[in-house]
Amino acid sequence: MTIKAAVIGSGNIGTDLLIKSLRTSDVVEVIAMVGIDPESDGLARAGRLKVATTAHGVDGLLAMDEFADIELVFDATSAGAHARHDEVLRQHGKRILDLTPAAIGPYVVPPVNLRDHLHEPNINMVTCGGQATVPIVHAVHRVVPVAYGEIVSSISSRSAGPGTRANIDEFTETTSRAIEVVGGAQRGKAIIVLNPAEPPLIMRNTVFCLVEEGEPEAIESSITGMVETVQEYVPGYRLKQKVQFEVLDGSTTVRIPELDRKFTGWKVSVFLEVEGAGHYLPPYAGNLDIMTSAAIRTAEQIATGVPA
Repeated sequence: MTIKAAVIGSGNIGTDLLIKSLRTSDVVEVIAMVGIDPESDGLARAGRLKVATTAHGVDGLLAMDEFADIELVFDATSAGAHARHDEVLRQHGKRILDLTPAAIGPYVVPPVNLRDHLHEPNINMVTCGGQATVPIVHAVHRVVPVAYGEIVSSISSRSAGPGTRANIDEFTETTSRAIEVVGGAQRGKAIIVLNPAEPPLIMRNTVFCLVEEGEPEAIESSITGMVETVQEYVPGYRLKQKVQFEVLDGSTTVRIPELDRKFTGWKVSVFLEVEGAGHYLPPYAGNLDIMTSAAIRTAEQIATGVPA
């Protein structure tokens, strides 16, 4: 079974998504690429790949001959633009995978909660940082309640296009909320760092979880199992080092909203890196790779109706 799709957004994420679908998926068939800049590299590449293109945004998509055959639309634009895209596309019965932080539909991280939202008309893919770190928070949560989860995602500034830069606030808000709603933490916090280093550095993610009880061996086993699951669709996803555990004996006051108190338990620290597949940008752009890989994974499971 295949599903015919369109990509809105001809920037870094949209172009990587287009190329990845063509190279790696036998299920997702992208037949249209939509942008607003007729000179964009994404539209040029799509044209060379014999994919129909328009530089007139969602209105141009509606006018394309291919529109009637499209079942699913990937939106790789911005949180602000997505609101109109969602309104227009729903009127035409098109399902939407939202790769912006708009969060109109439910947050989905494939190995955690796709089964619960497989038939939603609009699915939000959270953020690159969320796709990288929420599975880890959830892996801890399925063993022991997480009082607080904090993530720091560092990405190369070269792999952050205009859409990413324009949505920093939405990134932190959406990722923080997903740490709670999907990851299961009582409170969540997210930080993104655009690293200007040259040569560019690979995507790095740090996850901190505070738990009041639990066996470190069981927590570590759950985390390594989750890493292996994510690696099924993001081969470059890996632990940078062993999971670390620090005993908090109550002498430390944890100053977090709604958690400003002495804390006794464990601090779990997980250090990850994500190497991209190099489908569009070089391998340092793991932030693109995990986002587009998660979107392709979700689309494939929508097409088959059976989440992995």
